[in-house]
Amino acid sequence: MIQIHNTLTGKLQDFEPAQPGLVRMYVCGVTPYDVCHLGHGRCYVVFDVIRRVLRDNGYKVRFIQNFTDVDDKIIMRAHEKGITTTELVKANIEDYFNKMDALGVERADAYPRVTENIPDIIALIRKIMDKKAAYRLGGDVYFSVRQDPDYGKLSKRPLDELQSGARIDVNKEKKDPLDFALWKEAKPNEPPEAAWDSPWSRGRPGWHIECSVMSLKHLGSDFDIHGGGLDLIFPHHENEIAQSETATGAPFVRFWMHNGFVTLNREKMSKSAGNFFTLSEIFAKYHPSVVRYMLLSVHYRSPLDFSPDLLDQSRQSLAKLKDAVARATFVMRKQGGAVDSSGKTDSDVALAARTILNDFREALANDFNTPGALAEVHRLVGLLEKQFLSNTIQAQDIRMLLSHLRTMAEVLGLDLFPRTGDVLIPSAVSELAREREAARQQKNWKEADRLRQAILEQGYVVEDTASGPRLLPKAGS
Repeated sequence: MIQIHNTLTGKLQDFEPAQPGLVRMYVCGVTPYDVCHLGHGRCYVVFDVIRRVLRDNGYKVRFIQNFTDVDDKIIMRAHEKGITTTELVKANIEDYFNKMDALGVERADAYPRVTENIPDIIALIRKIMDKKAAYRLGGDVYFSVRQDPDYGKLSKRPLDELQSGARIDVNKEKKDPLDFALWKEAKPNEPPEAAWDSPWSRGRPGWHIECSVMSLKHLGSDFDIHGGGLDLIFPHHENEIAQSETATGAPFVRFWMHNGFVTLNREKMSKSAGNFFTLSEIFAKYHPSVVRYMLLSVHYRSPLDFSPDLLDQSRQSLAKLKDAVARATFVMRKQGGAVDSSGKTDSDVALAARTILNDFREALANDFNTPGALAEVHRLVGLLEKQFLSNTIQAQDIRMLLSHLRTMAEVLGLDLFPRTGDVLIPSAVSELAREREAARQQKNWKEADRLRQAILEQGYVVEDTASGPRLLPKAGS
């Protein structure tokens, strides 16, 4: 049984989907006004693993993730760049897919966009207004928070406290400072492609209404998991609950899940604070598989304090796993010498491997404890390495251990095994790597950097490990 910490109840709960065998899951997507940063990487790697674990436990998963492709920030950034909002959104969505593909994040089943759902958004706003839970103020429409007696149940703070922490809308005529926009009238200087006709004005949806519409449209009421970053609990997710349950008269979501912040020197990373790193900047120095390993090395609900040291530790740990797989694969290919290919599996080795795999799954069933799961991966590799130290290596044992390791790697999305056959490094690339290592030993950093770039242009990334340089195919190669 999987147990999940539910933000709504504040407790660890046994997970059971509303529909047996099917998990309906929605994760708030990016607002594509800029390129992806490490915080985005953490969120989507976390929920990618959650999806993989659910599948490993026999569930089918219907996974939806939106794009907020019209927003004040998008309009402002497009104006700064002198391009249309459409052009800005297109470029940054391409960047999103490029970076998430590199991190091994599987594609969602659907990526609905705000601009594709305007009629549905208008219809839901009408429904809320018909229930006297929203009011018109000029060309704007606001949700009336005070009419919802359950408002605040996700963030678990009283209304007065929420009010002090709310983003106060510029419209001073609202009935209550907590009331939030469902529809916003377009301003005279805003681009025409960012506004639509509605019964109230030519304008665009408020931030929160879009996710209610798209999640309900694709998953229905009372769906199983709604996820996002910790910063979305209030006001975004709180407001989603209020407007959705008001409109439908039914429970909105069963389990709310939130990943912790990425911090730098224990301060939350944010674009406004200027202390964040784009994924492009990090990928220039570390392979995306190393970044994914780092993101899994900390429990998803805990803060992740980013540092080069943490990345270096992750690179060394991942290299150890890959080296073990490469060595075992080499032995299996040889199938000779001291290898016993009788086909009989050592019962003690098989029992130890099954125990480790069970412990791996138990760690992930305990609120997706990825650090605990990684410890079991290393434990299995330790068992594999023991076989190399024995006098007689049984091929069947190695095959069985690699099979278990592949299962674990797939659940975590770790790139331990070549995707298609063995990776054969061209001799010319290997020679470049040797030349670069010689330059590094001579502290000729300029030449070493030139050779690193030459290797990159050949489609490979060189990683400096404790045991020497390691060549890997470049992401996407």
